[in-house]
Amino acid sequence: MIKSFTIHDLPKEERPRERLVKFGEQALSAQELLQLILGRGIAGESVAVTAQKLLTQFGSLQKLSEASIEELSSIKGIGLAKATQIKAVFEIGRRNATQTNPYKNKELTDPEKVYKLIKSKLKDYHKEHFYIIVLNSRGHSIAEISVGSLNASIVHPREVFAEAIKNKAASVIFAHNHPSGDPEPSEGDLMITQKLVDAGKVLEIEVVDHIIVTGNNYLSFKERKLL
Repeated sequence: MIKSFTIHDLPKEERPRERLVKFGEQALSAQELLQLILGRGIAGESVAVTAQKLLTQFGSLQKLSEASIEELSSIKGIGLAKATQIKAVFEIGRRNATQTNPYKNKELTDPEKVYKLIKSKLKDYHKEHFYIIVLNSRGHSIAEISVGSLNASIVHPREVFAEAIKNKAASVIFAHNHPSGDPEPSEGDLMITQKLVDAGKVLEIEVVDHIIVTGNNYLSFKERKLL
């Protein structure tokens, strides 16, 4: 019987854990990072093979992060326990990114700074995602409100401003992506933005801007004088 290759067959200094300790996490490939998350393989298959299967099956870390528990568990070597580990790691990363505040509130009146803050969350999605940036006396926070179809986000003012009120917003900025790559606002974008502006006036929460994000570009409602 041919012995299956395992992580222990590698020289110790070439194993992912030892490489991370010596060189830092940024030196590791996506496959190596996944190996550390998974921990071990299954009988007849090393963890390196399982990690590579995940990347091959889903095509990118972005798509892997969006995979459901059921989709992950369908991969040989990924049971419920490992599927939940993967989901938990991506969720920690998402929450950390949401809580990161590299700009002061006064700087977020600049649409380009808003774009730089939010683009990493929006630029690679294949469906429209709608985010709110809540500005208050403590700083700002970012939350995802809804996920739509390939060309439309589904947004209701009640859900949007529930997040703003919960976080004691003085003002808000909206952002969503256009997977098509065209940042020009649709009729639907214009209509929902006006509804949100009107709702904000009633609640005395100012809508500062609405940013549409594409892969390498953006459009600001504020700059276009569409608010």
